[in-house]
Amino acid sequence: MSSISLEQLDRILPLVSKPARYTGGEVNAVKKDWSKVDVTFALAFPDIYDVGMGHLGYKILYSILNQRDYVAAERVYAPWVDMEAKMREHGLPLFSLESKRPIKEFDLVGFTLQYELSYTNILNMLDLAGIPLRSCDRTEEHPLIISGGPCSVNPEPLAPFLDVVYIGDGEEAVLEIVDCYRQWKQQSGSRQALLQSMAQIPGVYVPEFYRVEYGAEGFLRERRVIEEGVPARITRRVVKDLDAAAYPERFVVPLIEVVHDRAMVEVARGCTRGCRFCQAGMIYRPVRERSLETLKGQVRALLANTGYDEVSLTSLSTGDYTCIKDLIIDLVKELGDDNVALSLPSLRVDSFSVDLAHEIQKTRKTGLTFAPEAGTQRLRDVINKNVTESDLLAAVEGAFRKGWDQIKLYFMIGLPTETDEDILGIARLAQQVLRMGREIRGAAGKAGRVQVTVSVSSFVPKPHTPFQWEAQDSMAELERKQALLRDNLRHRGIKFSYHDVKASFLESVFARGDRRVAEVLEEAWRRGCKFDSWSDYFRFDLWMEAFAAQGVDPYWHGPRERQEDELLPWEFVDTGVTHRFLLRERHRGYRAETTADCRFDACPGCGVCPGLKVDNLLVGGATGGDHQN
Repeated sequence: MSSISLEQLDRILPLVSKPARYTGGEVNAVKKDWSKVDVTFALAFPDIYDVGMGHLGYKILYSILNQRDYVAAERVYAPWVDMEAKMREHGLPLFSLESKRPIKEFDLVGFTLQYELSYTNILNMLDLAGIPLRSCDRTEEHPLIISGGPCSVNPEPLAPFLDVVYIGDGEEAVLEIVDCYRQWKQQSGSRQALLQSMAQIPGVYVPEFYRVEYGAEGFLRERRVIEEGVPARITRRVVKDLDAAAYPERFVVPLIEVVHDRAMVEVARGCTRGCRFCQAGMIYRPVRERSLETLKGQVRALLANTGYDEVSLTSLSTGDYTCIKDLIIDLVKELGDDNVALSLPSLRVDSFSVDLAHEIQKTRKTGLTFAPEAGTQRLRDVINKNVTESDLLAAVEGAFRKGWDQIKLYFMIGLPTETDEDILGIARLAQQVLRMGREIRGAAGKAGRVQVTVSVSSFVPKPHTPFQWEAQDSMAELERKQALLRDNLRHRGIKFSYHDVKASFLESVFARGDRRVAEVLEEAWRRGCKFDSWSDYFRFDLWMEAFAAQGVDPYWHGPRERQEDELLPWEFVDTGVTHRFLLRERHRGYRAETTADCRFDACPGCGVCPGLKVDNLLVGGATGGDHQN
């Protein structure tokens, strides 16, 4: 089939919202002649254009792939419900933005697994593309369906639908996958031969080469390899030198307003703060930094090639970047005359972070967000937050004195060992911050402008964390805790927001589920579930019907506590952090014992540096602390 014609699009685009989501043609978009490339790759984001266009990982992969003259990489996003309805009505398949080619004509289709509630969108996009949902139903005539991203550290809930999963950093692995496909295509081999070759690439998992068996009580009993020469464990890929890693000099500039619509540079990757609930802090270890000069060069190139007037300095913990103060001072000095704004998406709870924010927001102050996570020091020690109440109050005081009126505080509820005292501690802290703000800003005649927003999410146990074994609070208990907070936060000047506990419940099912929940996923999609992360389209009733129809107990796969000797569905993935370390951290949490950050203290023995053979000296110009292994 040839590309979707402009005539076909002209018939439906005037009938849908934000038609620019589907037109392509943006500044810096790359459109290649398919007759002059060997491999075509559709980068598929399982959410709408507005969300996917802000994702840095896809910007990086798009640039890396299109720098190869033998590869054409194009973008595709989930069409919004109005566009999908028109596409199905007019018989139009899912197509790419650059060439308007049907996705089923690409060689490779790569989905990112960013959040569990996007999984039904993956099935919906495959169906809209005319590609069989299940790997076993695809032939050499179909694209190879690939996935990566943070949720790939437990790929089992999607195993029947994926041909290949790569685990870890994608900069190097994606090219190895493309080159493997290119060689196979030139040799005209079988699909089985292609998958066998893919399975030899470090970090690549081919689900159909593994079988799982369950015991009578429902526990995972055995996992075995059924294909000769395939590894039993998959080791996460790690880019060892971030400074030398490829990074785009230009971003595709969207035609409409999107999430994170700005230039972005990744100052560092990884975090060793060691929060026991945080999956990203475990699976992206070790910390690797880009040098000061590299970052300044990337900023210059991106601004010159995009026209953006804002640059975000991104990382899991940007304030921990070794040269962050020098970087900000240099960029403010260099870009100040051009009215280019800087932003830090993540701040530590300390006065140093406030000083940094003040430096970059002298002309335009937006709100500041701090994440104490828990309402009492005892619980902050349980989760290893390593932040004290005095740290928070000192940071907030500094922010108010420097002119901020709006402070957002982020907490979690349902954490292990949590009591009502911990919940009430959230309200107490928020009220204390509000009083402080009104007192300090009142001196400037702006007490009435002070606003404190309390945002609360529900704890979801995640694989490869010290809390991966924990139970999740029941929905009724989480709703009770939300009500307790709401009753104690009824105060002018305090806003309270919280997440839907039903969505958190479903997230837990697919975060820690095994292959059995794949049947429920397909059943729910067939009943109409999609865009589950969008509250207006989340249908919990349909999900519960799907669980019942498939005879799968969602409580077994989601909220229940796991036994420490239980075989977990994701244990075949080696992130570098050892099982022994995670278990030790769990026990330390129950004793409310904290573990220091290895960048500034002794090595806690997580296993990453020796296990993945990564030099633990930071590229950015400092070694941190004592990294004895």
